[in-house]
Amino acid sequence: MTPASTPRTIEDLMGPQAPAHMRRLRQEQPVCPVKLPNGDEALLVTRYDDVAAVLSDPRFNRTFNPRGTTRAGDRATPPADLGQITRTLGMDGPPHRTLRAVVSKAFTARRVESLRPAIQKHTDNLIEDLRRHGSPADLVSIVASPLPIRVICELLGVPHEDSEKFRGWSDRTLSVTSYPREEVVTAWHDLFAYFGEQVALKREQPGDDLLSDMVAASDKEERLTELELVYLATGLLIGGHESTINAISLGMWRLLEHPAEVARIHADPSLIVTAVEELLRFQTLGDIDRQRFTQEDLELGGTPIQAGQMVMAGVLSANRDERYFTDPDRLDVARQPNPHLSFGLGPHFCLGAALARVELQIVLGTLLREFPGMRLAVPSDQVRRKTGLMVSGLEELLVAW
Repeated sequence: MTPASTPRTIEDLMGPQAPAHMRRLRQEQPVCPVKLPNGDEALLVTRYDDVAAVLSDPRFNRTFNPRGTTRAGDRATPPADLGQITRTLGMDGPPHRTLRAVVSKAFTARRVESLRPAIQKHTDNLIEDLRRHGSPADLVSIVASPLPIRVICELLGVPHEDSEKFRGWSDRTLSVTSYPREEVVTAWHDLFAYFGEQVALKREQPGDDLLSDMVAASDKEERLTELELVYLATGLLIGGHESTINAISLGMWRLLEHPAEVARIHADPSLIVTAVEELLRFQTLGDIDRQRFTQEDLELGGTPIQAGQMVMAGVLSANRDERYFTDPDRLDVARQPNPHLSFGLGPHFCLGAALARVELQIVLGTLLREFPGMRLAVPSDQVRRKTGLMVSGLEELLVAW
């Protein structure tokens, strides 16, 4: 049996009041029925231990799609529906481990550390763009948005000049209610076609980049089907920049709301490392993409759950759980330990976590160093947030200095 209650809409549990809502649920209803924007119902899990179990226990997994019979060299055709794409990107078990093995070497801490000079150069160039624009300026469009997409384009080996196309496609693929379904489907197909063309180019002229390595794994080692290759490249592009854009803009917003914490970083710049972890905990990007399905009848948090039930891991709530974080609603840039779950846990732990950390450390640290007097140009409650997407983010962040 599932808990008997009128499902809440997920929107009711987000926004400025989310911490208070989640605190009440952790205390009174740790497994709570919710209704998603598409009308589906799920169980939202809010306590840290239960969230960790949903993310790591094999009894919870994503929709599983066995590897097809398409082999390297076969022609990949656009899928009939979005389900085929999302199943490939979100698979479990041995097929998922194979996909991760192909790309994980590009995201090791050592490899990512070697990218620091390039990331710093991109950041410095964008900082100069910000200076040229003058105060006030929108930090999202000038810095937060261009940086991650330049980095992931460089990593994948695709042209920076195509970044504007990527941004439009990416916004639509992550849409829940902000774009019509037809536009979402078209964006997925456009991305699929684009990477089909890029794969063909890498076969003709391979380079020292991740996409060339993936093509080699597909063609020479037969570790990826053509469909998996194209879908994986698409997922890496979206996951490799969209979340980081939002983490930069949300992180800087939260810092500027807490000038005393900014002063601590100015006094000790090494705190930027723990500050990034704290910002990731304090401003979780979203829970709506943390969906899992139970593979058998089980009990979680004292609540019986039937096999096949959709469960959402409430990372936003877990990151504020009083059992693991002292004074969890306070931003503390020196917080240690900080076992936040913002990058997930278990087999689907974010591949790009090390890259995201380095990007955030560099861009936030550089902004604070180069603009010590930076402040919000509008009251905090007037900062424009994105709506209708699967992740939290800002439309713009107007700053002055």
